Amino acid sequence: MGMLKEFKEFAMRGNVVDMAVGIIIGGAFGKIITSLVNDVIMPPIGLLLGNADFSELAITLAQETAQAEAVTIRYGAFINSVLDFVLVAFAIFLVIKQMNRFRRKEEPQPEEATTKECPKCLSAIPLKATRCPHCTSEL
Repeated sequence: MGMLKEFKEFAMRGNVVDMAVGIIIGGAFGKIITSLVNDVIMPPIGLLLGNADFSELAITLAQETAQAEAVTIRYGAFINSVLDFVLVAFAIFLVIKQMNRFRRKEEPQPEEATTKECPKCLSAIPLKATRCPHCTSEL
């Protein structure tokens, strides 16, 4: 029974739950960003590039034979992957930038006092002091 209790404590700790929520929201956010890139950003870029499809670009190192497939360097697929990454990163940047604009600015918390004022000489002294180091009066 101790192991079950220990697992329950582990699973219900704040950072585990926060991580699970982050992964779930991250997956959903990834779908939104992918749709933004594929459905909103890529069509105008494709139109500007004349409907270019880089995925078919390749260098053939060895022709296909009866025993083996062709050996190719598919640099076009690599170019597509790099473009996708850059566009996804840029889209995430734009979304996060807008989210930060709408986030409330947190007011700075006042710092907790670490000193007090001596009633005799008005010097700053540590809170736990029982005697002023400047005028030696008892507090």
